[in-house]
Amino acid sequence: MGAADLTSPKGPQRIVCLTEETTEWLYLLGEERRIVGISGYTVRPRRAREEKPKVSAFLSAKIDKILALEPDCVFGFSDLQADIASALIRHGIQVTVFNQRSVQSIFEMLYQVAAMVGRADDGLARIEAMRQELNAIARSAAALSRRPRIFFEEWDEPHISAIAWVSELMGIAGGDDCFPELAREPLGKNRIIADGSEIVRRNPDIVIGSWCGKKFRAEKVAARPGWEAVNAVRDRQLFEIKSADILQPGPAALTDGVHQLHRIVNEWAEKHG
Repeated sequence: MGAADLTSPKGPQRIVCLTEETTEWLYLLGEERRIVGISGYTVRPRRAREEKPKVSAFLSAKIDKILALEPDCVFGFSDLQADIASALIRHGIQVTVFNQRSVQSIFEMLYQVAAMVGRADDGLARIEAMRQELNAIARSAAALSRRPRIFFEEWDEPHISAIAWVSELMGIAGGDDCFPELAREPLGKNRIIADGSEIVRRNPDIVIGSWCGKKFRAEKVAARPGWEAVNAVRDRQLFEIKSADILQPGPAALTDGVHQLHRIVNEWAEKHG
């Protein structure tokens, strides 16, 4: 039996990414050559859709197509993809499932992925740059004379409020989550607000919709019964942040997503400071 080749590149060489955030991160690290399959929901970076086979949705995947790609690692996200992971594991595929639900755990996931592909130092440098930018936004937000109350709506029927990392980013950007107690719940079904009158009672100054890939309709929000007196409706502070920019627990949320939040808050503060 010959000696092992100790000069081969580090880490997995054929990776399937079942969600967008690991795809975007590997592209940012310059390691996109390792990606052999991606989620059909991937929009960041745009070129990934043109370059890589689409092998999964979010809750389902084309197992045979993934196996045909002969991956040496598959990256997945959370219990929501447990069935996909289980099926692949039974076929002998290495699966790494991350479960990042907060800003800190997103950073931890990014470091782990960078280390797995031999780019730990570059990963740390990029993570530090993102941390510094978040700190700069937080310092800017600390100078605001008033902080708006924000209702972030992940889905409209039923109302689902912000998950932890979104709630944290709203705070960094200078706003206060109207439903901070629900942000601790990792599952969307546990962040459902069954009674819309409770949203009215908490009277958000800003409403941000990110309806998981469905277009946000500000006019539908404004027309909800009883919402005419809500500050956000009265002052026309109804905005959309695309789900790919904020509901992806990876680089997008920590860069474009938080910058959009900060811009919305700053514009509100200029009018209401």
